[in-house]
Amino acid sequence: MIWLRFLHSVGWMALWGWALIPSPVLSQVGRTEVSEVAFQGNQSFPDDSLSRAIVTRETECRSVVFTPFCWAGADFAVQRFYLPERDVPLDRLRLEAWYYQRGFREISVDTLTSLGEEGRATVSFIIDEGEPVIATRVDFEGGEGINEDGLLEGLPLQPGERLSILALDATRDTLERRLANRGYGRVNVLRRHLIPAVEPYTALVTFDIDTGSRVRYGPIMVSGNSELSEATVLNTLQFSTGDLYSRDAVQQGQGRLFGLDIIRSASVTSDFQSDPDSVIPITVNVVEGDAYRVRYGGGWTTAECFGVEAQWAARNFVGGGRLLQIRGRVANVLTPQFQNVLCPQGGTEEFGELTGTLSLDFAQPWIFSTRNSFSTALFIERQSLPDVFIREAVGVELALTRLIGPQTSFTLSYRPELSRLDAAEVLFCTNLLVCSPEDVSILQDANWLAPIGFSFTRNLANNILNPNRGYSLVLEVEHASQWTGSNFRYDRAIAEGTLYSGLGRSGVFAARIRGGWVGAGAFEALLLTPGTFDLVHPQKRFYAGGANSVRGFAQGRLGPRVLTIDPVRLLEPGTAGAGCNPSQLMDLSCDPASIKEGRFVPRPTGGTRVLEGNLELRFPIGLNLEGVMFTDVGQVWGGRDEVDLSKLAITPGVGVRYLSPVGPIRIDLGYRFREGEPLAVVTSQLEVFNPNVHEESERIRIDGNVIPYVRTNELAALKTSRLFGEASPLSLQRFQLHISIGQAF
Repeated sequence: MIWLRFLHSVGWMALWGWALIPSPVLSQVGRTEVSEVAFQGNQSFPDDSLSRAIVTRETECRSVVFTPFCWAGADFAVQRFYLPERDVPLDRLRLEAWYYQRGFREISVDTLTSLGEEGRATVSFIIDEGEPVIATRVDFEGGEGINEDGLLEGLPLQPGERLSILALDATRDTLERRLANRGYGRVNVLRRHLIPAVEPYTALVTFDIDTGSRVRYGPIMVSGNSELSEATVLNTLQFSTGDLYSRDAVQQGQGRLFGLDIIRSASVTSDFQSDPDSVIPITVNVVEGDAYRVRYGGGWTTAECFGVEAQWAARNFVGGGRLLQIRGRVANVLTPQFQNVLCPQGGTEEFGELTGTLSLDFAQPWIFSTRNSFSTALFIERQSLPDVFIREAVGVELALTRLIGPQTSFTLSYRPELSRLDAAEVLFCTNLLVCSPEDVSILQDANWLAPIGFSFTRNLANNILNPNRGYSLVLEVEHASQWTGSNFRYDRAIAEGTLYSGLGRSGVFAARIRGGWVGAGAFEALLLTPGTFDLVHPQKRFYAGGANSVRGFAQGRLGPRVLTIDPVRLLEPGTAGAGCNPSQLMDLSCDPASIKEGRFVPRPTGGTRVLEGNLELRFPIGLNLEGVMFTDVGQVWGGRDEVDLSKLAITPGVGVRYLSPVGPIRIDLGYRFREGEPLAVVTSQLEVFNPNVHEESERIRIDGNVIPYVRTNELAALKTSRLFGEASPLSLQRFQLHISIGQAF
């Protein structure tokens, strides 16, 4: 009986080795096209799982994007597959081997090929799964370390589950890895199972564990380094001679070496053949890049028009793998010239002027502990959020980061900056109720913004530029108040999670959710208007919409907004006849409904709470080309608004990615369902002309006629709002185009 079982197992192994090798080229003899591949009788596994186990494929549409063309019969949109001579019968054996590996020892598969008209065929796989073998008991024998805490918890194979060879191997590998991380570097685990003849559907599984003796790191030999000192390499590993051996620590040490900017490649290997058995020597080989590096480049997006940047770096500054670099970036180049053509989301007037940053950065790879790193940056920058604010700042950023796990870190930061705001009168008046010119001037003057921050980051995505597996988590918390040296007091929290999962043969499903909250505090500078003002700095407010947010909207255009208008435009005749009169503007009773929509300028004011969600389906459509179907949802709520999820904006869309060496070049087209909404109208107030106070040139002209009124510098909101943004469902105004580099998330 034992010999029969042995020969039976050897026979199955030989069959797998033959059946699992696909034929070199799909035979197209006879040119019989496969119109459908069907599975019958598969109760335990879905069709898409089984289809990946075979070679025979059915003719299909090349991409979801090409579906209308496929329906129309366009040949270029269809990927055709033909009936192979060899692979259909071999696919039967492949499916049987696939089932056998997963515990179905009585699996039987038949094939049926039905020839139709016009040289087309349907291939059916008729499956009789039979009853699976169940691992009724899982035992562990040998090894002094098997009683260690957590060693036997959560193993891939549990009693009562199918006797899967894949789970057997995974359990063995898990045991070896766990023991190897507990100092048993030469551990060996063997697996065996017994299927009693009287109970052919049950199995007794045993794992024989030979831990060997506990071992420690032996001598650590470093080679290949010229600029880096040997001490720097050893400190980066975070383990040393004499420490208890850990397989994961060796792998993580190799990853930390890549964290040194000067390292081009690195390998850390263990010598298991050495004597004595109680130590394992380690060999470290590194390949260094240039000690100094210069990089420069440029780009174009619909939001920032043309931009250029440059960087100089000393990658082993005064030794120790320290990094010193100078970075510079300039954006909004040629925005005024191309605002209506190439840069539709760029700002106008002062918002379209050059923006950029210049910084001097320093990074210490390890401080106090090899798990800690320190960085600092001196910066000066000019930032513009179109139609909202222009910010000019100079400051310093300090950050201490501790590695607390694989690709998992915790950072403590402090960023004091002296910043000045410009063109923020509307934002202060509408959201913060600070409307007097004197108070607005105080807020626009240079003030200190000095938050202390805590952040947690875990990134297990498999690729930086274009991930298709894994996930990432980010949690950020900030606080600013008088004790941190800030004029603005606030608390702010942001949480974000992203998931990437393979879909089918080469598709990717990506999802992201992001939420944020900010709470206002008293402004520490003295305002002239009596009362307490709780202010959130415009930079710390939330804005949504854009290429990396809700893509049915332009940058920052989702959420609280107001309409601004010059008072002269309100006094001019409107679409329904005469405009408002001066007295109506002065008492704010002017009804803006009759004024042409094109005269108003919508300006985002930001909010204190944000919620965003994104779903993407990415699929190949050609060489280095990727298609995308997406749906984004999101909303921003102001401080006085209730969070109402029914107000979430939903924007579906499609896109194309060119997978370039520097990352995906992205074109997205989003569509918004949102119709017109009532928005507050903000304008400058009027006062009667006084020749003792005002200049004659200050008087307002309406259609060439001078009236005895002048503008004041004070803003105010009309009592009546104005319906804004109405458009038919097929109007081009409902579509938003974004062009940028990198995936949306």
